[in-house]
Amino acid sequence: MAVEEDAFEQPIIEIERRIEELSGFNDKPRQKEILRLRRKLSELRREVFSRLTPWQETLVARHPRRPYTLDYIQHLCTEWVEVHGDRKFADDPAIVAGFALFSGRPVCIVGHQKGRDTKEKIRRNFGMARPEGYRKAIRVMRIAEKFDRPILTFVDTPGAYPGIDAEERGQAEAIASNLREMAGIRVPILVTVTGEGGSGGALAIGIGDRINMLEHAVYSVISPEGCAAILWRDAAQARAAARALRLTARDLDELGVIDRIVPEPEGGAHTNGAEAARIVGELLARQIEEVSGMPAQERLNERYRKFRSMGRFTEVMG
Repeated sequence: MAVEEDAFEQPIIEIERRIEELSGFNDKPRQKEILRLRRKLSELRREVFSRLTPWQETLVARHPRRPYTLDYIQHLCTEWVEVHGDRKFADDPAIVAGFALFSGRPVCIVGHQKGRDTKEKIRRNFGMARPEGYRKAIRVMRIAEKFDRPILTFVDTPGAYPGIDAEERGQAEAIASNLREMAGIRVPILVTVTGEGGSGGALAIGIGDRINMLEHAVYSVISPEGCAAILWRDAAQARAAARALRLTARDLDELGVIDRIVPEPEGGAHTNGAEAARIVGELLARQIEEVSGMPAQERLNERYRKFRSMGRFTEVMG
């Protein structure tokens, strides 16, 4: 059963492979077959992605072809200038930060970057930032505040790096400091969870006026595997943990944790990164106009109320 659940995209992959095999031929019978297969592929994608389980949503959120922060910057921005280093220890490639023009407006952009090939994944530590990454992020955000630039953050990380070196340099303090600082930054902050929103590593750049989440992204206090290891001491229970964690966009919208579910291209953002970026860009452009029109103190008060009101519970009297 677990194998079947993990292999939910296999029929889609098989049709894509068949289309690719036929694409080198120009004769009418094969072109007709390609059209038929494309229609079938579209129907199958809609069917499969309309009934994903929480565990399958997690696998989609981790898809290696999913667009990352630099992809969104490439598709949405011009005049991108990256800023490096935290002015305390080092630069952390797991987080990219800098300034660009978005829809003709100067903005600050901060986001996780996982890397594509093995070499880049290692260099960027699979998107798991160390303390210097979070300190770089808040340094750049403070510059944005000084020059009145809206801040766009893109969240996609399994979590903050848990290594000894990160702990020695104050990982928890760096994350906590970012939460405090972002709560008080006076310029608009728009947060978009594009893939994995993992624990404090996500929250460290996740405080804002609007919290968006892509349709097949996940956002949780811990990964399903980590939860399963703690509760059941069995990684095979990750599927059950994914259900219990309520980590999908639909769950978090229902719980009031996010403001907007962002639709993805048919079959997920990994099938068409440019279209995914266009959809995200249109939403962010509207939200910047909306949030920028508010007085700064009113915006801060609303941001505070947003996060203070999160969390629902039922009290049972004995």
